[in-house]
Amino acid sequence: MPSEQDALTVTGLSYSYGTRKALRDVTFSVKAGTLFALLGPNGGGKTTLFRIASTLSSTDPGHVKILGHDVAIEEAPIRKLIGVVFQSPSLDGQLTVRENLRCHGLLYGLYGGQLESRIRASLAFVGLAERSSDLVRTLSGGLQRRIELAKAWLPDPRILILDEPSTGLDPGARREIWNHLDRLRKEHGTSIILTTHLMDEAARSDQVAILHHGQLVALGSPQALVNEVGGDVILISSRDVNRLATAIRERLHQRVDILGGQLRIERPRGHEFIAELVKMFPDEIEAITFGKPSLEDVFLHHTGQPWN
Repeated sequence: MPSEQDALTVTGLSYSYGTRKALRDVTFSVKAGTLFALLGPNGGGKTTLFRIASTLSSTDPGHVKILGHDVAIEEAPIRKLIGVVFQSPSLDGQLTVRENLRCHGLLYGLYGGQLESRIRASLAFVGLAERSSDLVRTLSGGLQRRIELAKAWLPDPRILILDEPSTGLDPGARREIWNHLDRLRKEHGTSIILTTHLMDEAARSDQVAILHHGQLVALGSPQALVNEVGGDVILISSRDVNRLATAIRERLHQRVDILGGQLRIERPRGHEFIAELVKMFPDEIEAITFGKPSLEDVFLHHTGQPWN
């Protein structure tokens, strides 16, 4: 049940670009102080929802509230509560790091000692205090992304909303960004809401909402969603996957999917079932592996389609 203290509540939200439906009757809520991921492939509706939650697009139909404030009629108070990191860079490369943050702070009504204090705190938080006089254009993509985060946190928002925050970053820079997000949540109680198409990022969140063609297909903690799949995931390579799939279905009454040229089976105690398969079909099986389900398996489980 949504609460007025929820960081974000979305109720019956739909959105269309002409005849194309980007969101279809989406409903969920995000508890304050949590790290929440909107996960989905490109075109799933993540960025549209991001734009609405950050007051950049209208709601039609449906309702979206930020800490109890309706984004359709209370844009001004909401913008004082949120910090936003866009997927595309929003820094001025011709200015220094400090100048970028100062300009942003002035837009929020910060000035004088208060502004300088917030700039120092924000840069120290992302480990860039010593780079404050550097021109932004001279810094790496990873450092610039950390400045984007510092800028968003500058006015001390209660909620950070981020669109694909690690896009284009190498693995080391991605880890740094996520470490900073974890610290904001744990040390400052900041609510973090982000979009991502990366499974490993979503797996680090407290809650995940999976979007597909504008519909909410799964919602819960990463572990709870994985547990819904149940059992192990078995992948089988064969010279004739269609024939082997038919044989397994007929002889073992087991559901078998064919994905990417392999057979895919969900089965409790997969290691025992593998032994049975190999014994029954020794000549048809070329390779076989099994593992615990992932969020990618959750997506397949709910949509019947592979992640792409």
